[in-house]
Amino acid sequence: MTDSPTPALTGIATLLGGPVRIVLILALIVVAFSIARFDAFASFANIRNIGMAASILLVMAVGATYVITTAGVDLSVGAVLVFSGVIAAQVMQYLGGEGWGAALAGLIAACLAGLVWGMINGLLVAKARIPALVATLGTMGAAQGLAWIIAGEDLKDVPLELGDNVGVGDIYGVPVLVIIAALVTLIGGIWLSRTRFGRHTRAIGSNPLAAREMGISVDRHLIKVYALAGLLSGFAGLLSLARYGSTTISGHATDNLSVIAAVVIGGTSLFGGRGSVFGTAVGVLIPATLENGLIMVSLNTFWRDVMVGVVLVLAVYLDQIGRRAAR
Repeated sequence: MTDSPTPALTGIATLLGGPVRIVLILALIVVAFSIARFDAFASFANIRNIGMAASILLVMAVGATYVITTAGVDLSVGAVLVFSGVIAAQVMQYLGGEGWGAALAGLIAACLAGLVWGMINGLLVAKARIPALVATLGTMGAAQGLAWIIAGEDLKDVPLELGDNVGVGDIYGVPVLVIIAALVTLIGGIWLSRTRFGRHTRAIGSNPLAAREMGISVDRHLIKVYALAGLLSGFAGLLSLARYGSTTISGHATDNLSVIAAVVIGGTSLFGGRGSVFGTAVGVLIPATLENGLIMVSLNTFWRDVMVGVVLVLAVYLDQIGRRAAR
């Protein structure tokens, strides 16, 4: 006999499910810090800083949303970002390190590098039948190690056009990084919620055996999903180069955990079958806003990790309650 959730808990799980929960949490955080330091926290310049801090992580998190919706996981996103950034920097350096031509070549190189790692992950999971946790943990170590072997140290030959126009540039006051992340989120959200590819992604996460009986090529689709996550991680590698002007090889050790936390907090189920790119966007903003606000009120930023951990556990708990109630 299994324990069933009480009606009260089921009601709370329903009320605080999906977008309602995460928007409410973000709103409470914003209100709290606005009351504490309104002039500094609620200023346009500070909102701009929060958006830029969340942009690169959001690009990776969009791809991770697809992976987790299939009941998978990708621990390699941060390492793939680093590897792709190194490859892009090497290509741009080889082409002279200046001009839009070098920047475009770097973009192509970064995306291709990320795509290759994503396809490797997909093949290991779909064809070799290696659990996603183990497969992507292995490629995470391989990508990170190869980045160090190829570069030896952080590379800093980034075209000024890339840094000035993308890394710190803006259009009518809105950072280019934020615009790029918003476009990726919009396209990713529509693709997941309104297309056959998105329906197949959710179907595989809900029940892969039933998906096969429906005629879905599960293995091929999983390879595509992991390839997408790798492609977006590679793209994020170029955006990171543009923003920081360096490959920052040691600066992305916890990106994988941050991405997973943002996706799950955003309402995508770790058990598969349900995903929301919009929720992921809000899930990325929560830790970025927390860190910024804690600095404003002169508190230790490690409290951000504590708060994000609590919200993450609560999100998974409410998800389990909702799934048991549905069954």
